[in-house]
Amino acid sequence: MTSRTFALIVLAMATAFALPACTVGTMATQVTESPLGGTSWVLQSLNGAPPAPDTQVTLNFDPDGFYGNDGCNQYRGAYQVNGDRITINDSIASTMMACPEPIMQQATAYYEALKQAASFNVTGEQLTLLNGSGAVVATFAAQNRALSGTTWTVTGYNDGKQAVVSALAGSTLTLIFGEDGRLSGSAGCNTYTTSYEVSDQSLRIGLIASTRMLCNEPAGVMEQETRFLQALGTVATYRSDGERLELRTGDGALAVTAARGAPAARTPGGSTRG
Repeated sequence: MTSRTFALIVLAMATAFALPACTVGTMATQVTESPLGGTSWVLQSLNGAPPAPDTQVTLNFDPDGFYGNDGCNQYRGAYQVNGDRITINDSIASTMMACPEPIMQQATAYYEALKQAASFNVTGEQLTLLNGSGAVVATFAAQNRALSGTTWTVTGYNDGKQAVVSALAGSTLTLIFGEDGRLSGSAGCNTYTTSYEVSDQSLRIGLIASTRMLCNEPAGVMEQETRFLQALGTVATYRSDGERLELRTGDGALAVTAARGAPAARTPGGSTRG
């Protein structure tokens, strides 16, 4: 199996995993007024121990459920809140990627801690989950999900044929959300720029302008550029979770996925279009 084929499979799993969200919403009808709704957190400690090295475990609460990354897989579930009491449904769904055993063991322990949670408290920038005996099972630090001032490397985009595909080997697609309301980056060959506006989880992207280089390598890079910029123009909402960013259309289709951070510098070979 090639690395590109594997990337396509993983992206397909992520897309399919996102679809059952409406089912979760029907299980959590009592959390509309939850003080946790709209908050986002990163794991600090699990049963008194810090997270495994080089992992980031996230927990995000929406009014209709919770979701995050367990350090290996994405997950989501349902919860209910009454005052400072919390009940997390035992049925937590997740993707099925395999990671090194210590990370998988941590994920198992993390899910058990969530299911044991009986109460919570939020103090400043920290969330604490406690079990029925009052013992702390997990602590979290507040996570900033703002786009302004962040840089991302695109891992997948909608090719306009009802599929999300990864970037061509030897090409780089980026998203740079400036603090001045400008979005710019590399489209694989050319650089592009546009405006953006954020309201809650809504994201409006303006008309996109790009430079006019013509690149011959890698094969298909110009078609990829066209498809990527078209996908970017369809974006209506975003979801930032730790190291991962999802941009979706108004009807919920996945348009672009990206990983936090800038790629290694690279200059594509090309010539100026007349």
